[in-house]
Amino acid sequence: MITMSVQEAAHAVSGRITSVSGEGKADLATGLKVSSVTTDSRQAHSGSIFVAIVGERVDGHDFLAAAAKAGAVAAIVEHEVPGVGVLQIVVDDAVAALGSLARRNLELRRALPAPFSIVGITGSVGKTTTKDLLHALLSELGPTVAPVGSFNNNIGMPLTALQVEGETRFLIAEMGANHVGEIARLTTIAPPDVSVVLKVGTAHLGEFGSVERIAQAKSEIVRGLLPQGVAVLNADDPRVAAMAGLAPGKVLWFAPQLDAPASAANAAQERVSTGAFAAETLAAGNIETDGLDHPRFTMQLVSGDRAEAGAAESVTVWLGLTGRHNVANALAAAVVAHHFGMTLDQIARGLGRVERISPHRMAISQVEEEPGTCFTLIDDSFNANPDSMKAGMDGLCAWQPGKGEPVYRMAVLGAMLELGDQEGALHEQIGAYAVDHGVDALIAVGSDTDAHLDALAASLARGASRSREANGGSSVSVDLVHSLGQARAAVRQQVRAHSGVIVLLKGSHACELDVLAQQWNAGTHKA
Repeated sequence: MITMSVQEAAHAVSGRITSVSGEGKADLATGLKVSSVTTDSRQAHSGSIFVAIVGERVDGHDFLAAAAKAGAVAAIVEHEVPGVGVLQIVVDDAVAALGSLARRNLELRRALPAPFSIVGITGSVGKTTTKDLLHALLSELGPTVAPVGSFNNNIGMPLTALQVEGETRFLIAEMGANHVGEIARLTTIAPPDVSVVLKVGTAHLGEFGSVERIAQAKSEIVRGLLPQGVAVLNADDPRVAAMAGLAPGKVLWFAPQLDAPASAANAAQERVSTGAFAAETLAAGNIETDGLDHPRFTMQLVSGDRAEAGAAESVTVWLGLTGRHNVANALAAAVVAHHFGMTLDQIARGLGRVERISPHRMAISQVEEEPGTCFTLIDDSFNANPDSMKAGMDGLCAWQPGKGEPVYRMAVLGAMLELGDQEGALHEQIGAYAVDHGVDALIAVGSDTDAHLDALAASLARGASRSREANGGSSVSVDLVHSLGQARAAVRQQVRAHSGVIVLLKGSHACELDVLAQQWNAGTHKA
């Protein structure tokens, strides 16, 4: 962060400085300098402000002494804690204060003469992958700050913004939401120069109540743009394309399919015809995947003044990541990078170099749990919703390691949460989707301690079994298990019985399938 005094920090959060006796309190606060902010006392050090957040399980106020011992110069608290030996800034809401401090840090950065831009990203799926791809591209243009993993809420996003320093050229702000209004609040902390909307899907459907409400929430990132800010929109998603009318400035498009019904060319032409904005589209055509599910496609740039004539600049892109669904994410990142000056050739090379993204997202490894019984693991266990489940299984079913080599595809799936009244039917649909698209075995992982997770896993298995019977009782194996240990044993049994086993591991974070991935990957190597 940009260094400020404790007194300046207190002013930024509208806090009251306490825990220092005598008239020297204000002078001391002015003299103490803050160079970093943390909500974890274990990460505090000299120059840190520790923000004491009251969580569901842990109260940060209990760790003020530890933060002070580690060198923190001050703490932001909701009530004074006596006898801990650290300057305290008392506020009504520590989470809100964290956001205010992040906002002030960005204001200080914008006040410097060197250029600085904020890129906000949202969408029901693909936020973190797009963030990782864009981080790799923009880092070639200048120092870039981006969140670790999925720091995209009212705590994670401000913590990322507080990493911005005087030399930072770009901040990539991933913005997620469970309710209408949350992204709007995040844009008041980090108002974007560029806002990217990837897709409106069914993630958190139970919290929002309808897909229309999800679209409303995602549109807040466009409404929150700075004056003349740039909106980057998915022309192939009608709900996203409709957000063009909310943009205060230029609209740029990406289209994962050149021949999609809501094609990029049509969407761009419609915008150009208004005469209000210049339009530019990056579209993908000739999409194919190799045997390891790495996509190759032609990326075409069509500018508004050339769209009518059909002229387009193009380049071939080989993605270093696996999964056809990542073409859309790559295009979104490419539009932003091109906007900031990268050529298509530079973008194509950059996208090809990215082979690793945030943990537990389509991470591929070779697992040898027992001597002589090796299988390929596709670890996509960070989280799940119906759209990402389908994308993961599409990747699994496209996997073909070599001509003539045996392949046995297994989907180890956990529950999807926050889907509301439709959750049972949506789980059955995903189970059926797995069978209909070529999975050889499905293991639905429930819980022996959580009845809700167990019931949703049962719905997955039920949908798969019904589809199997509808297909004439095919040989697809369907199992329902009730613990990670049982899931591991079921996979072990299949690996012993079949050659060329490929396992997709995917479920909502609460299912803890990432623990299973960590167990399998202990002592193994990444592919």
